[in-house]
Amino acid sequence: MRTLYSTESYCQIKNQIILEGIRGSQSHGTYVPTHPDSIDDEDLIAIVIMPMDHYFGLKHFDTKEIKYERYDLVVYELKKFIGLLLKQNPNVMSLLWLEDCHYTKRTEIGNEIIKNRDIFVSKKAYKSFSGYAFSQLKRMTHFQAYEGYMGAKRKKLVDKYGYDTKNASHLIRLLKMGIEFLIEGRLNVMRYDNQMLIDIKYVAWKL
Repeated sequence: MRTLYSTESYCQIKNQIILEGIRGSQSHGTYVPTHPDSIDDEDLIAIVIMPMDHYFGLKHFDTKEIKYERYDLVVYELKKFIGLLLKQNPNVMSLLWLEDCHYTKRTEIGNEIIKNRDIFVSKKAYKSFSGYAFSQLKRMTHFQAYEGYMGAKRKKLVDKYGYDTKNASHLIRLLKMGIEFLIEGRLNVMRYDNQMLIDIKYVAWKL
């Protein structure tokens, strides 16, 4: 498990950030903070280029999770980020296909990565998206192993419906995004079917 760092850690790396944006439910259009059963956090994702001594020396940085103000921020060093892009990791790919209003920081280098995002389009997306979807299915139906990470509201939904409805929503979203990506060659992060995904998460479909 990666360490969750504090706001001070963000201050130490903020000048190295080349691209930062909103991730998770806010970027998908499924964030409903006013819902009585709301279980979503506010999340960010960023890419950094570290100082030279991190590349020629004993220092090391590839991924960090940072609590910054109200946000949960995941930070990737550029080489690590590119490696995950080549594997068609859905989580990091989303940063390159956000709505313009969902970017919180864009530099010249960050814009170049977005501009050339098509070079990362690969048929590997089939295996990657289906694999991530399967992991959501497993977490959805074997939620006992993950209850230690659930908040009270999420546990309440699991108790009510007998499975993890948030994972169910992620499952459907990943499958649909993967199919669209393979057909269209673009990643539709902001979901046109967001209401359906919200319904799965809070109203719940029957298994």
